Amino acid sequence: MPRGPLELTTPPPYHAAQSSRSSRAAQEQSRVLAPGSARAGKVGEGPGEPPQLGAQVGQTVTGNQSSRISDLLLLALDNLSQEDLKRFKDKLSHSDFEGKGNIPRGRLENADRIDTKNLLMEFYSGDAAVDVTIEVFTQINLRDSAAKLREEREKEFHQSQNPSELSAKGYKKKYKEDIKKKYKLIKDMNSHFGDYMILNRRYTNLTIVDRPRQAKEREHEIMAMGWRHAEVMTERASSAVTLATLYKPDKDGQTLQVVVLLGAAGIGKTMTARKIMYDWAAGELYKKKFDYVFYINCREMNLLNKQGSVADVIFRSWLNTNAPVNHILVNPEKLLFIIDGLDELRFSFDQPKDNLCTDPWEKKPMEILLSSLFRRTVLPESYLMITTRPAALEKLGQCLECLCYAEILGFSEAEREEYFHKFFGNENQARQALRFVKANEILFTVCFVPFVCWIICTVLKQQLEKGENLTQTSKTVTGVYMLYLSSLVKPLSNNTKQHLYGNLRGLCSLAADGIWKQKILFEEEEIKKFGLDQENSLPLFLNENIFQKETDCECLYSFIHFSFQEFFAALLYVLEEDETTTDSGIPKKDVKTLLENYGNSKNYLMLTVRFLFGLLNEERMKDLKEKFGCKLSPKIKANLLKWVQANQQTDLTLPCVHEGIYQSYQLVLFDCVYEMHEEDFAVNALDHFTELKLNQNKFTQMDQRALSFCVKHCRSLESLCIYDCTFSLEDHEEELPRRQKWLHQKNHQDKPKHSPIYLLCQALKDPNCKLKKLEFCDCHLTAACCEDLSSILGTKQTLAELRLAGNSLGESGVKLLCEGLKHANCKLQKLGLKACEVSTACCGELSSALNTNQLLTDLDLSGKQLGALGIKLLCEGLKQPNCKLQRLVFCGFTGTCCGDLSTVLSTSQSLTELDLSYNFSLGDVGVQLLCEGLKHPNCKLQILGLEGCRVSSVCCSFLSSALSTSQALTVLNLWGTKLGDSGVQVLCEGLRHPNCKLQKILLGSCSLTAACCGDLSSILSTSQSLTELELADNKVVDSGVQLLCEGLKHPDCKLQKLMQYCDLTVACCGDLSSVLSTSQTLPELSVRWNNLGDSGVQLLCEGLKHPNCKLQILQLSGCHFTAACCGDLAFALSTNQTLTELILGEKTMDNSGVKQLCEGLTHPNCKLQKLGLSSVNINEDTQRELDAVKKRKPDMVIRVWKNW
Repeated sequence: MPRGPLELTTPPPYHAAQSSRSSRAAQEQSRVLAPGSARAGKVGEGPGEPPQLGAQVGQTVTGNQSSRISDLLLLALDNLSQEDLKRFKDKLSHSDFEGKGNIPRGRLENADRIDTKNLLMEFYSGDAAVDVTIEVFTQINLRDSAAKLREEREKEFHQSQNPSELSAKGYKKKYKEDIKKKYKLIKDMNSHFGDYMILNRRYTNLTIVDRPRQAKEREHEIMAMGWRHAEVMTERASSAVTLATLYKPDKDGQTLQVVVLLGAAGIGKTMTARKIMYDWAAGELYKKKFDYVFYINCREMNLLNKQGSVADVIFRSWLNTNAPVNHILVNPEKLLFIIDGLDELRFSFDQPKDNLCTDPWEKKPMEILLSSLFRRTVLPESYLMITTRPAALEKLGQCLECLCYAEILGFSEAEREEYFHKFFGNENQARQALRFVKANEILFTVCFVPFVCWIICTVLKQQLEKGENLTQTSKTVTGVYMLYLSSLVKPLSNNTKQHLYGNLRGLCSLAADGIWKQKILFEEEEIKKFGLDQENSLPLFLNENIFQKETDCECLYSFIHFSFQEFFAALLYVLEEDETTTDSGIPKKDVKTLLENYGNSKNYLMLTVRFLFGLLNEERMKDLKEKFGCKLSPKIKANLLKWVQANQQTDLTLPCVHEGIYQSYQLVLFDCVYEMHEEDFAVNALDHFTELKLNQNKFTQMDQRALSFCVKHCRSLESLCIYDCTFSLEDHEEELPRRQKWLHQKNHQDKPKHSPIYLLCQALKDPNCKLKKLEFCDCHLTAACCEDLSSILGTKQTLAELRLAGNSLGESGVKLLCEGLKHANCKLQKLGLKACEVSTACCGELSSALNTNQLLTDLDLSGKQLGALGIKLLCEGLKQPNCKLQRLVFCGFTGTCCGDLSTVLSTSQSLTELDLSYNFSLGDVGVQLLCEGLKHPNCKLQILGLEGCRVSSVCCSFLSSALSTSQALTVLNLWGTKLGDSGVQVLCEGLRHPNCKLQKILLGSCSLTAACCGDLSSILSTSQSLTELELADNKVVDSGVQLLCEGLKHPDCKLQKLMQYCDLTVACCGDLSSVLSTSQTLPELSVRWNNLGDSGVQLLCEGLKHPNCKLQILQLSGCHFTAACCGDLAFALSTNQTLTELILGEKTMDNSGVKQLCEGLTHPNCKLQKLGLSSVNINEDTQRELDAVKKRKPDMVIRVWKNW
């Protein structure tokens, strides 16, 4: 601390300064040893006045000794670990030293190091307290600590205590001790009076570079976010320098005497200066380089109006009253002056050379004194370290020529983590806070600024100490930035609100102007343009950057990080228009334009819009009004509400090519709504969402909070489907050193861990949530998630469908789900566990759940080998009267297991669908056993799926028999079973039987040819139930289709849907066209992926134009036609009265073809409701034509796929 005004001493004649160093040393020694010399007196006494030491020394020795003992004890206790301190206090409370009894345990129990030291001094006093401490150290086996304390006491007290007898070496030692004491403690801005923090427990190394950066490099730093910013900082750190190397010779052997330490506001310049002072005094930095280091605070220098000298500056740094200044000045090359905050000096350095001083004792005004130091006219051999923001470099360059520049960039990723651990001092709290901040990449990024890091840590620590959840603290990014804004404007509190508001508005205008121009580096003219060049007007949010430009330097300004620019740009839109402002330079404020451009931008407006929502939170608007005098626009919130409502769909089911883009856009909408964090706004904004589908997203913790908040307030949401997404959750143990992991596991084994989907599940349990369907497909969920899902099953009575395909839930996960299924409140009807690692071990639990839950009707267990025992256990549950299951899907068993299933078919009164697709070991024997159950009179099965099962034509006789017997079976899926023509011919015998009720048969990819088409045609003309036939991927060819068409034209044919891509050509299209003009039942025809060509399509159009045509859906994708047939299609559209859906995704049809179609689409007689096209056929002109169609027929759905 300063010791009073600088006019402290009257200097002696300075002839000594011109003499040799040896004579100066002799003079100094004589001054030090002679009690009557001018410099031996107290500071403030005139020259030659005798120092009044006699009385003082006797009175102060006891006090000084007590102070030194206190310091020794505190140092010894500070070096103890928390565990050793606890042992020390325990031993101390049980021991009787010096016959004075023991210190009461109650007073020691909660005592910190300072309290413990005070208790020792109180009970044992003086030197006895040191003896007691040494004794306790010895008893608890801290012999090194005991020896060190004993040695320090001997050093301290086995020398003269009279200041007048101190040697020069003693003065230096005493100065270092005083500096250590002064800089050992730091004070937080929000701490209570008397509360201090030990510097080394908080200080964290910073990334410092000693090479100038190019403008592009700085742009990358400002723009980078999240992992990209971490990469940039890591790259910079690889070429970083340390404080210790700043004054070391360079590769040419030259050591520059002046180091300028640059850095933005809040980046840690002052803390670094204090750390240098402490480390030098502690002998850890510049130990041999400098005998003395002096700290000059430029902010304090502004307050000093009286004249002073360099000697007075030294006196000002000295806590002792007898500074040996002459001795110090003997070796100026061993002196370092740290000048902290050059940019804060209010005076100019542009002084005439004649005004500068050369004598360190010469009295001069402060501006001349500091200019003399900078310009090296006084103590030119000394070293300087100057900390400053880059803005002051220009005027500093007027004074100095040979400079070494180093810049503080802030914290690297590792340094941020270290700072968190040091700040909290509690490993558990530090880990919680780090997880919270890392979950939000914006917050973790801006923590590279130490001041911002301190603000965030302070807020989080307050929340943790209240025992509250961190997610409730500054829930949003905007909240933290508002805290930062509040902290930085505190020094400007003496300004009027009007002046502050003017500065803030100028800053916001600069930010918005840069956003629109996509500019992040600003020139001096732009700063002036927005009125930010006046004194006290340039806020602390801007950072000056000096870049080399040809032979000169230029100063460009930027915000500390691009996110701050986006924050202030958003703030401009919240502020009410200022009627008094006529400056045309201020950007026009139009929220609608901002939002429209955001939709078209490449994310460069994303955070601006998000901040806009955050600033319109009621509490933040109140803060802006009260703290900063901001006038706020009341209309903007309504505009944002309309924007969100206009940019959502009730069903977000979209083509794959557009899903990723659109859905990420929807997630940004969710981020925006979350940023405002107002329930009423969220409910109104999200009211129309009924279905949400999300694909391939990596959800950070912040994303999860936003998603959960919005899902909770989507009161109309009925379906939430999440595919191939990940939910981040940092493992607590990963942050622990390896040796501590076992202990952590032991201490936390009874504590449930939150699963990655915990936040979302909490939102889904909200009473207002009416979700009916929930799906997590391939989302890397594990058993840990099933506890939360099980909880939902037991509480959410609206949830009817849960699908978890592709997640490794395992035995324990499935068992947890079964607990939810058995809950009395569970209303689930459909459960999908495809490829969820369901094993034999959990089939017993599933069987029990089937017997208990009378609402579950659909269970999918496909994708995993259940084994014979597992199948048997499941079948026990399926046979129970209480089991109401209607649909069952599973695989992974052999034909021998089908006996149990057959029994289920003959017993269950509810099972109507059994899907055994892709059971490769099923075999003909398995089908035979199943058919026994199918033929049982009690069998209620309607749908049987055997797709992809490795069976042969042998099984067709069993199936044929079942078809002729079963009164319930309506759908049979045999896709990919390779039955061949002979097998299908056997099946046809059963299909012809009068008792056969089959309505749909899938024979795709069954190795069929035209040879079986006569039998199938016969079935079409006789079956009274068959309505759908699938023959895709068979070599039926034109001749086969011609046979089928005979059956299709028969008056008794009931077929409604025919799907085939079977190597067809134009040769069969006449027959198909004839079917279209004849059949009164066929509403759907798919001939995709056949080489029909233009002629084939034209023939089909003939059938479409026939008045008897009843076709509603026609699929022609991949049929190799061009624009040549589009006129015929357009005419057919204008004529046909039944066609409602046409899928044409054909790459060979160019834009002219689409334009021809548009003519048919706009015809008044066109009944089409849905059109599918390939994007290859769509250019800007064509898109305008399609838009015109949509305008005339708004109910028509036109979908464009890119990769058809």
